[in-house]
Amino acid sequence: MKLQELLVDVATIKTIGTVDREVGQIQFDSRKLSAGDIFIAQKGTQVDGHRFIPTAEETGVAAIVCEDLPKERKDGITYLQVESASKALGLMACAFYGHPSRELKLVGVTGTNGKTTTVTLLYDLFRRLAYSTGMLSTVVNKINEEEITATHTTGDALQINQLLRKMADAGVQYCFMEASSHAIHQHRIAGLDFDGGVFTNITHDHLDYHQTFKDYIFAKKMLFDQLPAHAFALVNADDKRGPVMLQNCKAKHYTYALRGLSDFPAKIVSNGFHGLEIEVEGQPVFFRLIGAFNAYNLMVAYVVASLFEIPKEDVLLELSALTGAPGRFELVPNALRKVAIVDYAHTPDALENVLKTIQEIRQQGQQMITVVGCGGDRDKTKRPKMAHIAAKLSDKVILTADNPRSEDPQVILQEMAEGLEITQRAKVLQILDRKEAIRTANMLAEQKDIILVAGKGHETYQEIQGVRHHFDDREVIREILV
Repeated sequence: MKLQELLVDVATIKTIGTVDREVGQIQFDSRKLSAGDIFIAQKGTQVDGHRFIPTAEETGVAAIVCEDLPKERKDGITYLQVESASKALGLMACAFYGHPSRELKLVGVTGTNGKTTTVTLLYDLFRRLAYSTGMLSTVVNKINEEEITATHTTGDALQINQLLRKMADAGVQYCFMEASSHAIHQHRIAGLDFDGGVFTNITHDHLDYHQTFKDYIFAKKMLFDQLPAHAFALVNADDKRGPVMLQNCKAKHYTYALRGLSDFPAKIVSNGFHGLEIEVEGQPVFFRLIGAFNAYNLMVAYVVASLFEIPKEDVLLELSALTGAPGRFELVPNALRKVAIVDYAHTPDALENVLKTIQEIRQQGQQMITVVGCGGDRDKTKRPKMAHIAAKLSDKVILTADNPRSEDPQVILQEMAEGLEITQRAKVLQILDRKEAIRTANMLAEQKDIILVAGKGHETYQEIQGVRHHFDDREVIREILV
């Protein structure tokens, strides 16, 4: 492929050398370079790719894309200066793989909570409706029934476009993808041709990366800013930031809500451990998912399918048969028949939503026991908030390790405990070993009681000092509750 073909949408500040030349692969990792490749020198959060330009030059690359041109340059290499190397990577990746997003209907879902469940529901719904469907999510990537391991909420631009190319070649008609704030801000979705964008909600999260809540909101909004006129923009009207997402958005605007006015109104009729009854545009429907937050996720799936002009009766029939994403308010069957729930809630708002949902549907006399931790090397400001919320909405709380990563887990627990009021401390235990914490919760629970194990959800590992050890909350519950 010619270099100039990859640069059609890229705004270059300065070009040194010819663009009329054949090139190999696009790489942003200098360790993967071969002669004739293009090296994209990104300024990352941890490492500046410009440091590896000399390595790339020695490899014999054909071109180097960078934000700061090196003072000394090697003959035979084309140097391209751009404002954002990350954005250039996204645009060039789209061109390299032949713009696969233009060959299918692509919908991006962003928001603090609900992304994975919503994308999973959409994938499952469209598969049941007999469409060839793809999914890009935190849990797994799918091309129809083929599963491909997911490593990030949203992969890098090359991974995304490679997967989309596979989907397009396989005849996929619809693809639903999570669009995390990190990925949007880092231009990993630059150049993608979205047919729809969805905003679920926005709450306190990722301030270790975005620094301010305003920056976090702006990162989410960037998805809607890039939507083309032919696309739709669907936002949660019950979230006060919903209208912000639609400002200066060229796509067609739509809203959904459970409490306020919207284009697609709905309301919860009943909510229990057996499921939800929701009145959708005046029609009562029973769903197998649990909790008000899942009512919002179900509404997104319903509205998206409706906007693609799929008969509403067919949509509701298939949606009513679906279950949620793994590790999202997942009831874990066990020999003791206790109500054991695993949920990915790892933000204050998500934890509060789950606990309030349980409060709404639990019966009188049922004790609520919560096992929760916080991840290491992440936003520390949410730790005391998580502990406070858990203690406020639970009868007993066990603070335990989540994924401590490089941090001391005992320090994380101490920082969580700082959020406890004096009156809350008597009902809170600290048990570092997560398995022992779950075992203790079982010992404290009577048969009718409810155990919530929060924070890790679908994850099947625990990361300690850079090493991932196998750990699945659901497996541990089944092992202990016998």
